[in-house]
Amino acid sequence: MKPSLRLVGPLLAGMLGSASALAAQAAGIPVRNAGIGTGISVAADVGVPNGAMGKGVALGATGTAGLGPVGVSATVARWDPSGAGAAITSVAGTGNLKILGGPLIPLSVTLQGGLGRYRLTTGGGHITTLHFPAGVGVALTIPNPAFSIKPWLAPRLDVVRTTESGGTGQTHTDANFGISGGVDVGFLGGLTIRAMYDRVQGGGGPGVHPSVLSLGLGFKVGT
Repeated sequence: MKPSLRLVGPLLAGMLGSASALAAQAAGIPVRNAGIGTGISVAADVGVPNGAMGKGVALGATGTAGLGPVGVSATVARWDPSGAGAAITSVAGTGNLKILGGPLIPLSVTLQGGLGRYRLTTGGGHITTLHFPAGVGVALTIPNPAFSIKPWLAPRLDVVRTTESGGTGQTHTDANFGISGGVDVGFLGGLTIRAMYDRVQGGGGPGVHPSVLSLGLGFKVGT
């Protein structure tokens, strides 16, 4: 799991100075479902959330492994929102299953389920957020002599569960529609430039749509 593992869920009002939501696989990084590559790869992304999410800048590092139709990923991210809120460190992971596509087929369809987690310390305890993205990704690889272009789109069900320890001790679960997409540009030698965008419908309340845009580099380190 983005990560959109990406998306992580809404904070209680006032905990970060606003009633915002965290749309990301890991905090501040989009949920990525661009298909399954073979072998092992690593990537680094810089995420820029919108105002509904809390603004600021997020840095994420992801490792992925693919074998045939099955793939897994793990992400660690550090997001520093605007204002007086403390920086958030989150972890996320995804499991992926390719149901369409192969070496000679440019179109791929991939099922994905993920889990993301972070904890926010407050004066009276802490708030733990669990994020469960589940959806399907469609990607199309367009080959060129020197590089390839791969646009992808991934709608999903985005479930977020927040639990407060201390204080009221409340637990709250939200389910919303989320969608992410992007473009990968791959070069000979294993280097990839990738841009992603993630948006959750109603993830921060009526009329509020948390979103995040990111830019990153990936590199294939083994087969």
